[in-house]
Amino acid sequence: MEELLLEWFTRHGRDLPWRRTRDPYAILVSEVMLQQTQVSRVVSRYLDWLERWPDVHSLAATPTADVIRAWQGLGYNRRAVSLHRAAQEVSAHGWPDDLTELPGVGPYTAAAIGNFAFGRGVLPVDVNIARVLDRTGTEFSPAAAQALFDLGATVCLARVPRCRECPLAAQCPSRGRTYEPQGKQGPFEGSFRQRRAALLRLVAGNPQPAAADPEAVASLLADGLVVIEDDRVRLPA
Repeated sequence: MEELLLEWFTRHGRDLPWRRTRDPYAILVSEVMLQQTQVSRVVSRYLDWLERWPDVHSLAATPTADVIRAWQGLGYNRRAVSLHRAAQEVSAHGWPDDLTELPGVGPYTAAAIGNFAFGRGVLPVDVNIARVLDRTGTEFSPAAAQALFDLGATVCLARVPRCRECPLAAQCPSRGRTYEPQGKQGPFEGSFRQRRAALLRLVAGNPQPAAADPEAVASLLADGLVVIEDDRVRLPA
């Protein structure tokens, strides 16, 4: 099945900028941006980010406030703080053998950087890859990671897989099945997440009164996205 998958990937694989590098910093940036954010939204932001901060040292030397401002629009803004802290750690001490020692880097992200940057023989398993593994009942080697990403993202979809387009369909025990929708996060409109995001946008422009939205302020403080000075909420220095 892996041979069929890789053959399909040579014809249908997506041309994504982070696939053209083995720079661990660039791959870290891409992986952090891709958490909870669609590929189509990430591509241009990834390229802009690397143009502004082309290496780990340039990002590490940047004030946290500038990093948070540059992240606006990608959502889940604490990722920006974690990425900045990881860059500072690497700039000061180099890349650790255990990549999960870096802020914001969990087992999946560590596996992805290990595979794509350092050539380690580990398969990074995200939700798309896990779905393909589960439905096919097949083990794939680390060399198939990018192909598995694309198959899960474009063909082996969560609810209604496109089995007629799948290179593995003839051997797949789940061929023709459909699936119940998984539980989704509540709507953004009117949510606490929206209040947090709105407040952070205001703070990114100018300091705001600490009493403006105490619950949102407390949440942003806990994530390291803001500080309070003289009863005003501002971005970290």
